Amino acid sequence: MQQRADASRASSRRIRIVVAQWLILLALSALVTTVLELLRLPAAFLLGPMAAAILMSRTEIAVRVPPIGFLAAQAVIGCMIARSIPVAVLGEMLRDWPLYLSSVVAVIVASSALGWLLMRWQILPGTTAIWGLSPGAATAMMVMADEYGADIRLVAFMQYLRVLMVSLVAILIARIWTPGSAGGATVMIWFPAFEAASFAKTLGLVALGVWVAPRLRIPAGSLMLPFAAAVVLQDTGWLTIELPPWLLVISYAAIGWSTGLRFTRPILAHAFRALPQIVAAIVMLIAVCAGLAALLALTAHVDPLTAYLAMSPGGVDATAIIAAASPVDLPFVMAMQTTRFFLVILLGPGLAALIARHSRNAK
Repeated sequence: MQQRADASRASSRRIRIVVAQWLILLALSALVTTVLELLRLPAAFLLGPMAAAILMSRTEIAVRVPPIGFLAAQAVIGCMIARSIPVAVLGEMLRDWPLYLSSVVAVIVASSALGWLLMRWQILPGTTAIWGLSPGAATAMMVMADEYGADIRLVAFMQYLRVLMVSLVAILIARIWTPGSAGGATVMIWFPAFEAASFAKTLGLVALGVWVAPRLRIPAGSLMLPFAAAVVLQDTGWLTIELPPWLLVISYAAIGWSTGLRFTRPILAHAFRALPQIVAAIVMLIAVCAGLAALLALTAHVDPLTAYLAMSPGGVDATAIIAAASPVDLPFVMAMQTTRFFLVILLGPGLAALIARHSRNAK
């Protein structure tokens, strides 16, 4: 009986700690987001929760975004992207495939070459830089990294830090490029009227991403499957995507928390000594992609901000949120990001493994 009572008290104490930590995380997220909103920064509802989660991850924190919550958030973002992209964009991609393919390959080649140079110069141990700088497919890279002598903790840290830094730079560039957005404040209507039937169908697509995609083992399927289905269904007139602001904000926060909470104390402590080299490598990757974006702006005749976000080596979900909050050609940005995502999934792990194997045999 005493053991049951002790176990019950311990369980109650854990629940109280988790509830208290969630309340602190929510309050801190609201505070940081409010400050960012006052500064008129795009994607404040993503960056605020992400920053709050990183600050709290330095402590012994027990809260985590449930996997189903993260999958649902990605599915909502997939529907949000689809709402802005007509099927006609797919025709444009096929018509201009040399532009999309060459731009995407340039980013993959640049990141691989930069990782190889950093490895050859021994700036980072082993093949860590090759796996850590890959612009996408983070999970696949981390799984394979350990097989080729890389420190998986540093690879994980580089991948998550890359997404964070790329998001920050993209947000700052969007803010600087569109200073006029700092004008009159817009009042968000959190609970607008919407068509119940369309909202129910949209939630059905979200459920598709949560339950079906993981079972099909499609990389990032929780985002890509609802996105593809929504594009087709809305173009055929069967679906009008309904995404109330409160649902979008919750999804932004879930993605921000999921990214920020991965910066755990053990990972931060392990990566502290290599932090200058890691930051330098990521900055170099951002600079290379910025140069490619300038070339894209000249050749594709798109505005520089659209070109930068299209070539940005960050996560597709974070880039979508930033692009949706900025005055850019969202279909072009997401077409480029989606193309790169699929190519990285198909070619990235094999290319990184080939470079790592070649470099290891050359020693």
